[in-house]
Amino acid sequence: MKASSVSTVDQFIAKAPAEARPTIEQFRMIMKQALPDAEETISYGKPFFKYHGYVACVTIYAKWLGVEIFDGLSDADREELESLGYQCGSKTFRVAYGQEYPVAVLARLVQAQAKRNQAKN
Repeated sequence: MKASSVSTVDQFIAKAPAEARPTIEQFRMIMKQALPDAEETISYGKPFFKYHGYVACVTIYAKWLGVEIFDGLSDADREELESLGYQCGSKTFRVAYGQEYPVAVLARLVQAQAKRNQAKN
């Protein structure tokens, strides 16, 4: 999907591969529940959630989504996610299509990022 091909999250989901859509929609639902005041936006061609700055986004890959927490994951966050079966990078973790999200962990991570953003502003 080209960066300029969509302007809303709804359009992004509609143009995403069919197997990716439920995983993207689940991410969106978790974000809305964890941060009801966050703004949905498309930036760099992918869905971002913003609250006093960038909080989190997802990137589509062939068999999984990359979930990025804007300021990154701590060592403890990575250990926790890896113990639950998720592959992690410094800022991201992978959610395979059809795999359940670590809902409580993701909610905690994005709420902490939102608090950091608010403290910066």
